[in-house]
Amino acid sequence: MMPLIATLLSLCLSLVALSSTAQPAAGGNTSYLGGLDQRGFQHPSTNLSLEARLNFRIGESLFQKLWVASPSSTTASDGLGPLFNARSCHGCHLQGGRGKAVNTEHPFGPGSLIRLSQPADASLQAAMQAGLQVNQADPLYGHQLQPRALPGLTPEAELNIRYQEQIVELADGSQVSLRQPKILLTWLQGQPASPPHTSLRIAPGMQGLGLLEAIASEDILALADPDDRNGDGISGRPNWVWSRAHQQTLLGRFGWKAGQASLLDQNAAALNGDLGLSNPLYPNPAGDCSPQQQTCLEQPHGNTVAQDNLEVSSVQAELLRFYTRHLAPLAASAPQDREQRQAGEQVFHQLGCQQCHRPQWQTSSTPTLLSDDPALLQQTIYPYTDLLLHDMGPGLADPHQEYQALGQEWRTPPLWGLGAALRLTPQTGLLHDGRARTLAEAILWHDGEARQAQQAYRHLSSAQRQALHLFLESL
Repeated sequence: MMPLIATLLSLCLSLVALSSTAQPAAGGNTSYLGGLDQRGFQHPSTNLSLEARLNFRIGESLFQKLWVASPSSTTASDGLGPLFNARSCHGCHLQGGRGKAVNTEHPFGPGSLIRLSQPADASLQAAMQAGLQVNQADPLYGHQLQPRALPGLTPEAELNIRYQEQIVELADGSQVSLRQPKILLTWLQGQPASPPHTSLRIAPGMQGLGLLEAIASEDILALADPDDRNGDGISGRPNWVWSRAHQQTLLGRFGWKAGQASLLDQNAAALNGDLGLSNPLYPNPAGDCSPQQQTCLEQPHGNTVAQDNLEVSSVQAELLRFYTRHLAPLAASAPQDREQRQAGEQVFHQLGCQQCHRPQWQTSSTPTLLSDDPALLQQTIYPYTDLLLHDMGPGLADPHQEYQALGQEWRTPPLWGLGAALRLTPQTGLLHDGRARTLAEAILWHDGEARQAQQAYRHLSSAQRQALHLFLESL
């Protein structure tokens, strides 16, 4: 068994070395140009060399791997938990896309989770504002609720959810029902000393992440207007976060509140918090278990010498990064009614949606601290995001903060692949917690800085709304 593992490890190391020197195919671009199929969002960038594509497939196998408890005869796959949200990365990101929205029958669907925090004192608030501390974890339950546990252990809580419905009437008399989730938790490992702040999330889509990482930070910061000096009502601002990978404060660009700076940071946090796996950035094999959860801390773990005394080795972490870097955005569909799509794009701009959902970017022409992969540089991309935080109003707010991001602030989510997501995984829902079942619902939840656009949407004709939806579904 051990010689086989050693051989595979040697193969992985050589492949990583190959990928570091692989050059993009001449004239290639990073969009997947084919139609929708069973692979969903799991297609590689089209400009990868043959060697790099092999790296991508190995990274994909790690992404899909089902982890098991320790000790196990499959030492390359043990270390799950002891408390966890999912058994694989793929279990949260359906077909490489978003997680599944929670519902009353299956409260913790694949890819849903609840962030936890406690109110921060003055000194911690200062550290959060400086980008040095994410927030104050709950002393018993940590930063994230773990609804699953290894056999013989007790999960942290059971979730019950109910939706409060409200009817919104549009100017033409049409009605849209909006639903707001209400979380009810039954604590299974003891009552918290004080009720923690909770934030319900679904896993975001993963397409094009490496391209977003390759945008120069200064280009993103050039769009920031935290004091709204131009008076347009839009005051996007950056979230400065601590990067474990680079040991410094950097611009946040991943996660619903831009709480992670790089894909190394994002992947490592997910491996540790969602699966309970130790890795180069989170060497603790007990995952998110707090010092008060002694039973969890005393469980066997999968840290082995062959894995760098970790459960996910540095080689595996690098292969996962390569995979997540090169998940290509699906190419925009070609709607039958091009004139209607063009009309919808005009409505998109008339409403001012492009002020936050910036259509076009150019990735850096030279290597950056976060991205030195030539396959990702000098690319014109259309993600429809500014990667900045915006105040979205009280309806979408919760008390949970992440670094500088307040409860009502959310990073502008990219819109590329939206139409494909609606067709491939319609059960996932829209917005950060999956509450919106349709495009109309998602738009009508926009408030705060987006209130003017939302009000204008309510006064569109039925034909204008249909054209706008068609345009969004073509992205």
